[in-house]
Amino acid sequence: MTNDHSAARKRPSSKGDILAALDIGSSKICCFIARTTAEGGTRVIGIGHHISQGVKGGNIVDVEAAQNAINATLDNAEEVAGEKISRVIVNFSGGKLLSHHADIHINLNGREASDYDIERALAMGQQENLPEGSELIHLVPTDFSIDGQNGIRDPRGMIGDNLNAKLHMVSAHYAPIRTLLSALQRCHLHVEHVVVSPFASGLACLVDDEMELGATLIDMGGGTTTFALFNDKQMVHADSIPIGGMHVTNDIARGLTTPVNHAERLKTLFGNALSSSSDEREMIDVPQVGEEAPEHANHIPKSHLIRIIGPRLEETFEHLRDRLKAAEGSVAVNRRVVLTGGACQLPGIREMAQRILDKQVRIGRPYRLQGLSDNASGPAFATIAGLLAYTTNPVAGMPRFGQDLSASQGFFDRIGGWLRNAI
Repeated sequence: MTNDHSAARKRPSSKGDILAALDIGSSKICCFIARTTAEGGTRVIGIGHHISQGVKGGNIVDVEAAQNAINATLDNAEEVAGEKISRVIVNFSGGKLLSHHADIHINLNGREASDYDIERALAMGQQENLPEGSELIHLVPTDFSIDGQNGIRDPRGMIGDNLNAKLHMVSAHYAPIRTLLSALQRCHLHVEHVVVSPFASGLACLVDDEMELGATLIDMGGGTTTFALFNDKQMVHADSIPIGGMHVTNDIARGLTTPVNHAERLKTLFGNALSSSSDEREMIDVPQVGEEAPEHANHIPKSHLIRIIGPRLEETFEHLRDRLKAAEGSVAVNRRVVLTGGACQLPGIREMAQRILDKQVRIGRPYRLQGLSDNASGPAFATIAGLLAYTTNPVAGMPRFGQDLSASQGFFDRIGGWLRNAI
């Protein structure tokens, strides 16, 4: 990266209504630059994306390679938008996401609940013990109650003796998070928020009734599959498994002895989660590793490809089923599942998910953003669309509090930001 390039990155837009989101995944890195509208929404004015480099399993494993890919992505988006950015909101899908729940008790002694009482409850939540080596990403109030009256979303102004706050905390191992922030700092970017991928994807894809009545959002990425449970317009649980679409691609490459790029192409063109009677009759050409001439390609039935893809996807959904059963023992959620992410686009995957998870399943696309082309409005762009949705908090009744991992402001300043956005 040249000095001129670095200096350009440091010059922010002169307009205060510019938002920028960065999705750093194992298969692609994407940036959306958006402008807020008079109606309070956002319109995307610039998109950039680049093949991911230096990222594996959602974690940065080569900082220099990741930095170069991030800068190339930003350059593309800035050129289209005609704006320079210096502040971003970014996703996190690596490591192992962990959900923790805490009940916090505050004595009111017959007076009104105030901002200060909520600050105290959240500050006490921050003092809850987390697993060793983990770092807090989100601290979300999911419910308040006063003197046994439950279901209170905003307790301020209510009178009672005892205020109880139920808090949902999402954490992950600190090292991948700090490496992510270090890489972005090298790109001269200030990180305003870090948001776990399934939370962002849920904000982009879930309709209001799903948010209210409960649904599970499963984000099938390249290196990981993450999921979040939503109920009563809150994220109540988040988790991840280290399996994604790239594992399917690698299985194809190994099983058919073809280069990885050709394996990805075969998956995209001919892949299916379920087999059919015509698969034995349909023949496909499979280029071989080290062979450049087309005549040296293998000619195999499509059924061979399907038999490689199916077991890996079944394994993925079986792991998800087990994790969901464990999670649903502690939180309430209904039987609706929304699949999104680039790896959910294989034909037949919805039917397979319904069979293994024993739930109603639909494919989710981002629908809250304006200005998206058809190429940028599919499931693969759910996370980055949700990052922009997070900045504007469009979901009525959802308090927003994200632990700002990179800002220099104090904890209570961040609490004030949450209070200003709460209903």
